[in-house]
Amino acid sequence: MNAFLGVERSINGRRWMLRDADERLALAFSQRLRVAEIVGRVMAGRGVTLDDAESYLNPSLRTFLPDPSSLKDMDRAAERLASAVMSGELIAVFGDYDVDGATSSALLKRFLEQAGGRVRVYIPDRVAEGYGPNAKALRKLKDEGAGVVVTVDCGTTAFDPLEEAANFGLDVIVADHHEAEPRLPKALAVVNPNRIDEARGLGHLAAVGVVFLLAVATNRTLRQAGWYSSQRVEPDLMQWLDLVALGTVCDVVPLKGLNRALVTQGLKIMARRANVGLAALGDVAKLTEKPNAWHAGFLLGPRINAGGRVGAADLGTRLLSCDDPIEAAQLAAKLNELNLQRQEIEAVVLLEAIEQVESTASEDAPLLFAFGDGWHPGVIGIVAGRLKERYARPACVVAIENGVGKGSGRSVNGVDLGAAIIAARQSGLLINGGGHAMAAGFTVSADRLPELAHFLAERLRLQADSGLAPVLTLDGALEPGGANYDLVETLERCGPYGAGNEEPKFALAGVRIAKADIVGMGHVRVNLAGPGGGWLKAIAFKSADSELGHALLASKGDPIHIAGSLRADTWQGRRSAQLVIDDAAIP
Repeated sequence: MNAFLGVERSINGRRWMLRDADERLALAFSQRLRVAEIVGRVMAGRGVTLDDAESYLNPSLRTFLPDPSSLKDMDRAAERLASAVMSGELIAVFGDYDVDGATSSALLKRFLEQAGGRVRVYIPDRVAEGYGPNAKALRKLKDEGAGVVVTVDCGTTAFDPLEEAANFGLDVIVADHHEAEPRLPKALAVVNPNRIDEARGLGHLAAVGVVFLLAVATNRTLRQAGWYSSQRVEPDLMQWLDLVALGTVCDVVPLKGLNRALVTQGLKIMARRANVGLAALGDVAKLTEKPNAWHAGFLLGPRINAGGRVGAADLGTRLLSCDDPIEAAQLAAKLNELNLQRQEIEAVVLLEAIEQVESTASEDAPLLFAFGDGWHPGVIGIVAGRLKERYARPACVVAIENGVGKGSGRSVNGVDLGAAIIAARQSGLLINGGGHAMAAGFTVSADRLPELAHFLAERLRLQADSGLAPVLTLDGALEPGGANYDLVETLERCGPYGAGNEEPKFALAGVRIAKADIVGMGHVRVNLAGPGGGWLKAIAFKSADSELGHALLASKGDPIHIAGSLRADTWQGRRSAQLVIDDAAIP
């Protein structure tokens, strides 16, 4: 395909491409739904059909929520949890330390306690225990009196620990979404839409989505058993959709179907600030507007993650489970402080990783692989994500300590990294490892790192179609005068945006920069004037010291192509459109 607007290499080194979309379908959307043609093109480019158009613009749980019993082992898990609630048996929740794990743990704790159960949450330490359940921790929970443990966002490949747990009489329920193998762990129930023997359709769920369905099923079982009465009120599960939305967005699972409905409704719940912990976190993050998926993914999520990365692993779950405003404010402040520390550590590791991959990786390498002694294991996932974004290809980053490497990887659309990691483990290259298409984690002996890097590169090379050169995919071109607030509001109906439902990006061709200055913490703010009249505010965040920022500031009124996302600007109560700049090119 030809480069869009002839941009073969932009200022950020990317080739601009127009997203493939059925133009006749785009026009049909525009006419039937009475939306701008560019909005019709956005919908057509995301695979929406005429039959799905209404539900796409108005995603509802009534349309998308399945019967939880359609998942294998769900009824068995629900019956065991309901029995534990009604008998007063201690239920342990064993969660992961990331946002998906924290939201899953907090949701299940809140539901079970409001239903009348006794709950103990256990979050492993990232450095001392690593990812997933371990036999020592499960034995500890058994000794504390737990008769049943629910592993959330982990457990699918924990074969040895779960076999030991079964041997000492602990019932384990796995509620997970990571890719599974033909062999399943020895557990009372394994509820995972990505089981190989599972019907397709719900594999895109985050763990918190699976846990929400588990709560629905358990609640139904309790209701049918006559557990709820005038003295014991049935929980309203909708009140916890804010947690589901947060975990779903932050785990970067595809925002389609049920996920879009969960996030859409969950963001509405989040706006009510009923969760004391989330409200406190929003305050320290200076979230003063109606929350959207971007706020969840880039303001709230990183702060919750900071506890598991560089602090106490259970801080995120404790915050999201908290109902005391004073305690919540203290926890939120601590997480905010840890996030600042995480940013400093991340910056150092990222710089070293960039230097390493640029000196070792070829231009057509299907995988970027970086490792270092002393790198903090709590930031390697973020650094892998930064490398992926910077070079538009999958990346793995490994922190080495005492001859053992703890690695994390992030992938691009169309390249299943999780499957490659599982294949490496099955081949004996890894001590442990697993994940899903877009993200994976692993543990490896340091002396096998070169062999692992070669193995993964070859696996991913088979998946890549024709190289992974940096590309910026655009949904069309706009005139500054046509990029107004009405268009922003209509585009918001196509959200929430994220993986699998990418935020639309547009090009403004041949515009002139009427004014450019630096604001805030290194942001470049510009006013764009169109060739045919009209103007638009735009901003390139944290770009003052970058090649993009230099180009914007140096523009002397010559024509320039600008690309970015159209967002609402509600500063001081005013409502207008603003372009968030991703890239630029000289015509």
